[in-house]
Amino acid sequence: MTEQRNSNGISRRQFLQVGAASAMALGLGGIPSFAAPGSETPGDAIPWVTLNNGLKMPRLGLGTMTLTGDVGIRSVAEAIALGYRLIDTAMIYSNEVEVGKGIRQSGIEREKLFVTSKLWKTDMGYENAKQGFQTSLDKLQTDYLDLYLIHRPSGGDWKGSWRAMEELYGQGKIKAIGMSNASFAQMDELIANAKVKPAVHQIETHAFFQEDKAHEYLKQHGIQHEAWAPFAEGRHGMFSQETLSSIAKKHRKSVAQVCLRWHYQRGIVAIPRSRQKEHIAENLNIFDFTLNHTDMAAIAPLNLGVTQFPEWN
Repeated sequence: MTEQRNSNGISRRQFLQVGAASAMALGLGGIPSFAAPGSETPGDAIPWVTLNNGLKMPRLGLGTMTLTGDVGIRSVAEAIALGYRLIDTAMIYSNEVEVGKGIRQSGIEREKLFVTSKLWKTDMGYENAKQGFQTSLDKLQTDYLDLYLIHRPSGGDWKGSWRAMEELYGQGKIKAIGMSNASFAQMDELIANAKVKPAVHQIETHAFFQEDKAHEYLKQHGIQHEAWAPFAEGRHGMFSQETLSSIAKKHRKSVAQVCLRWHYQRGIVAIPRSRQKEHIAENLNIFDFTLNHTDMAAIAPLNLGVTQFPEWN
């Protein structure tokens, strides 16, 4: 992603299509402030979406998979300082301790943040889920989570896990609960039988795997679509793709910014990951331009209709 190279051997930063203003913001002039005029904090610049239970969720956040050790702490703290309020982690990322330290190092009050973690397959089941959740709280050193997801309901008693999460939700220890990487059949069963409707479904979504059917399904059921790997981690030559590059050049933006704006205009929450401060800042700077109908229509045919991460499925 940040330093990873795509299949054409071109790094994201080598293929930026930026103008003078972007260059000033991303290297020559330091890190810009993204606060809206008159806002109290930089985080006010990021729009929020209201979930089906009334909770407000930022529409752009920081993904943290692979961000461990001092790099993880620094990346989280810098992202929050720049204006991010949604921070996404998971038990299986083995970085909840670092994410918690980064949050505290940022100096921003916990109540102003939206923190997500996820239950892994090894903690499936009613009792195991409760323990897994508490372990995440202890590592993050927080009293509650804003969003807790079943990470991969592909094995074990995920229904028992959901019952435990419903109880924790009722106790106020989780503000919203949801799924990640669930099948349509699993979502149908959950919606039909759950006491608490899932608020979010986090799935692989990017220009090469657009998940149109899932997107419409989630809209129909009032469940927020959240994208992991919004850049496909640079796979399939995303950062040098001709159509995306042309659109980026027209708007004097980077391919990464075009991709995030594409998610935003579809109503999808995206959680790009980066360990470089300038990249984290760049990812946040997507609210000053709009993709027109022609741009959106040009991106639609890029959909390959297959996952770019077969090793994760």
